[in-house]
Amino acid sequence: MSKGTRMALVMNLLSLLSFGVLVHSDQSTMPLRSFKIGENVTYDCIDINMQSGLDHPLLKNHTIQMKPSVSRTKSKSQIGINHVQKQTIPCPDGTIPVWRNTKEFITNAQVLAEKHIAGVRSHNGPYHGVEAWFDVLQLDIAKDQASYSQIYIGSGSNKQVNYISAGWMINPSFFGDVRTWTYGFWKGKDGKGCYNTACSGFVHVSQTIPIVQPVHIPVGSTVSLQYSIHQDKNTGNWWLTEVGLGDIGYWPKELFNLLDNGAIMVGASGTVQASRYGSSPPMGNGQFPRANQPTKSAVFTNIEVLDSNYEQHKMNYVPTEWMMSYLTVKPL
Repeated sequence: MSKGTRMALVMNLLSLLSFGVLVHSDQSTMPLRSFKIGENVTYDCIDINMQSGLDHPLLKNHTIQMKPSVSRTKSKSQIGINHVQKQTIPCPDGTIPVWRNTKEFITNAQVLAEKHIAGVRSHNGPYHGVEAWFDVLQLDIAKDQASYSQIYIGSGSNKQVNYISAGWMINPSFFGDVRTWTYGFWKGKDGKGCYNTACSGFVHVSQTIPIVQPVHIPVGSTVSLQYSIHQDKNTGNWWLTEVGLGDIGYWPKELFNLLDNGAIMVGASGTVQASRYGSSPPMGNGQFPRANQPTKSAVFTNIEVLDSNYEQHKMNYVPTEWMMSYLTVKPL
């Protein structure tokens, strides 16, 4: 890949870190059971075979893969790291939890804003996965700002981009509140894609873990999320796993045209999105590290990749570069 082509891919992928879409994700399938777990947060337990993700035209003949060929749910113990404590949804056998969202959110209003991005990446693929621990924060931000942290994979060719990311997000214009939420995002063939289950495509298999969920962060505490995105060696599907908790679901290979043999780029990054008038939330927790008072602004740790042979390595084993970007993204 030429340097110019590689740079174009990098910029296209970076712009996706704040991608906006118009979504309307009401649930038309009759739920078998429903659970309210907090203010304005209700999950419906839907028959796994009736989930809206399977309505995608590219998945007409798709057979649900109930678990990945190789499990990546085992968490490595980390001293001083408190794993996110999330409420599981006790859906009945044969059903999956789907967040009930009947509101339309026009999130592409924010693509006019400026983005600040920091992280690490490698574009020396093919790679078949990425995994990391990262801090989960609760920040005081304005309604027209956003802050998020994610791992991601992607490939690009001839101005086309395939991309998958997952992590946590504070985005009032999307969720309607200032809480921290977990999320997943994809963009595939013909530029189609969305967050979570706002459009068809993502196949949810976990009976208890939703892809999108508010995260409770105790006052004065630091908690971490450990996510993995990896390509199944046998099926080619891209699995999302909350390591230590379980496999959430996957993006079927049929959704993509540039990820059959892995992804060119993998990375982990944090992003803040300014308001339309230039006011930006703080990067990380807003505290600057000091030599005599070591304060962590934000943390990614145990970043690992799956190489072209499906062998797992620390990210510093492969060619890696730091990423610091200041972007002004044009309207979609």
